[in-house]
Amino acid sequence: METIIIIVFLAGYLAITLEHNLKIDKLIPALAMMALLWAIIALTHMDVFNVNTELRQLEPTHLEEILLHHLGKTAEILVFLLGAMTIVEIIDYFDGFATIKGFIKTKSKRKLLWLFSVLAFILSAIIDNLTATIVLITILQKVINDRETRLWFAGMIIITANAGGAWSPIGDVTTTMLWIANKVSALQLVEHVLIPSIVCMVVPVLIASQFKAFKGNIDSDVSNLEESKSKYGATMLYLGLGAIVFVPFFKTVTHLPPYVGMMLSLAVVATFAEIYSNSKFSMSNVDGEGDDSVGHHSPVHSSLSKIELPSILFFLGILLAVAALESLGILFHYAESLNTAIPNTDIVVMLFGVGSAVIDNVPLVAASLGMFSEPMDNPLWHFIAYSAGTGGSMLIIGSAAGVVAMGMEKIDFFWYLKKIAWLALIGFVAGALTFVFLRDFILNA
Repeated sequence: METIIIIVFLAGYLAITLEHNLKIDKLIPALAMMALLWAIIALTHMDVFNVNTELRQLEPTHLEEILLHHLGKTAEILVFLLGAMTIVEIIDYFDGFATIKGFIKTKSKRKLLWLFSVLAFILSAIIDNLTATIVLITILQKVINDRETRLWFAGMIIITANAGGAWSPIGDVTTTMLWIANKVSALQLVEHVLIPSIVCMVVPVLIASQFKAFKGNIDSDVSNLEESKSKYGATMLYLGLGAIVFVPFFKTVTHLPPYVGMMLSLAVVATFAEIYSNSKFSMSNVDGEGDDSVGHHSPVHSSLSKIELPSILFFLGILLAVAALESLGILFHYAESLNTAIPNTDIVVMLFGVGSAVIDNVPLVAASLGMFSEPMDNPLWHFIAYSAGTGGSMLIIGSAAGVVAMGMEKIDFFWYLKKIAWLALIGFVAGALTFVFLRDFILNA
């Protein structure tokens, strides 16, 4: 039956990777694959196991128990993401991200390249690389009129946003997964991955800054950029970003799961959102007054209606599908075979990075959680965080940031492959070599 399990998983995985060709949202095969895998396990009464990380062995358990265990672990990630997404939408409700336009004071393309790159690197570490990409490309469309020039900037934003998300426990779904699974701590992740991520960002930007596309000045007048539509925009931006950054500190002090801190942050941000809002708390909002969308009587309700629920359902499907393979011991045995075939784990992890450019990095990291049993803050987990986070930049479909940029700017797959992919590869390799050097000669000296 294991053969059938693997065939179902690979078929679902293929449907996910061919999402754009099949014109079927990836959440559909993810959910179908998850349900079918667990149904096969239940109907055929297959043995399921817990992985004992200390003894590095499989321990038999009951189906209901292991399914509930994996559902709980998955729910921790999903609730955390729901809180973070809602805070970001509340900031956007008050047009808080318009405040970032105030940082743009130059017309020099080269200076703008560095400005957008640094903003992408910092913002993605706080509000995740996907949201940072959306925000910056929206601003980019108001700053640069020439589409060809804008494509180059968008390509560099993808690279730098993914690099920024890799070193922060809240910067990418994969790093959040590792953090919630207690594979990395926030401080150790920053200590080990920040410098490699900076190298991964700086090297491609240094090379690109010499290109013709980034020479000269832009045509538009940056001094005429519109300001935030709400007088509370800047306040909500800094409050929201501060609330998200507060979560790792909350976990460190209380040792509670990160989603608890995120819910506290959401409650604080939502309280200020209600205070600053002029909306009326009627159940129907018949008079249409206030700034809220029709049918919502508070900025929080309006923000909740805009979060990416398809992404949440996709993560639910893919994480529980991978959990099915883990529960059967397939990932455990695959890891043993992989370690025998390729004894050097650095090569294995770098292959994970290359793989994340072709297929989604979320299931790859989910699989690694079941494959490796190294203790918390082992350098292996830090390297996985770096590789999975930055490797996706090598193809435009290899990361959520790339896919959303592709949609917003109608970037051609082959244009990106020809113009940007090699820069992403150079940055990825440079950062990986930096990580290995720091790990072997500096941090562990």
